[in-house]
Amino acid sequence: MDGAVAGRSLELTSSIRALLSCLGGLAVVLALVPPVASHVGRYAFVQALQFTLLALVAPALLVVGAPWKTLRLARSDRIGPLIPGNGPAVDRLAARRQRADRYVVAFAYLGLFLAVVIAWRVPGSVDAIATHPALALLEAVTLVPVGVGFWLELIGSPPLEPRASRPQRMALAAVAMWVVWLLAYLIGFSRGAWFPAYHHVAGRGLSLSGDQQVTAAVLWFVSLCCFVPVIFANLVRWLRSEENPDEELRHILREKRRRGGPA
Repeated sequence: MDGAVAGRSLELTSSIRALLSCLGGLAVVLALVPPVASHVGRYAFVQALQFTLLALVAPALLVVGAPWKTLRLARSDRIGPLIPGNGPAVDRLAARRQRADRYVVAFAYLGLFLAVVIAWRVPGSVDAIATHPALALLEAVTLVPVGVGFWLELIGSPPLEPRASRPQRMALAAVAMWVVWLLAYLIGFSRGAWFPAYHHVAGRGLSLSGDQQVTAAVLWFVSLCCFVPVIFANLVRWLRSEENPDEELRHILREKRRRGGPA
């Protein structure tokens, strides 16, 4: 009976992960096809929506829902040590991540993520996409992979686990969110045209200030929805582990079993 319940639970979990992964792929498609793609050159807030789908929403869903086991890229049974060089591809990657210099690599991903985000939000890049919407494909090719790499440092995607500690994950998420908010504030409080390629005719559609304010709201709200849950969840788990003096010992024992060492 217990085995059947556990089997159904595992199947449900795999189904949910597969659904989330599909939603991540759907977010990429929605960002690149009409009606989003057809209005990117008309309103800056639509381009901001496209950007957040590619930089934040899609990578987060892909990492949360990555069905490694369903794709046979990871073992279905996580009991036993990880042996570098053996097993499916994601298991070998997980073993290498355990040996890597965790904090340096995690913060390096943050730097790469912020560099790509800023590069695609400066006026020149946004104006280029507004003028040539096909550049959104290049935007997707850069934002999605870098975003996936960064989100793997924030949340677990079994068997892949973040390298950084929970306080560091909170710091990574907070810095990323604040940078997006800073970009939003610069746009929202600008007195002139932040993106010259967008022309607004008085009495027709959104005004210049209205478009920029909605743009700022989109960047602010989507980043809030993506990063605040990560910060809150890690804060709660960290506080619980601090209250439990045996948690660190259990963590050490789990790490030894994963590496094949004596318990």
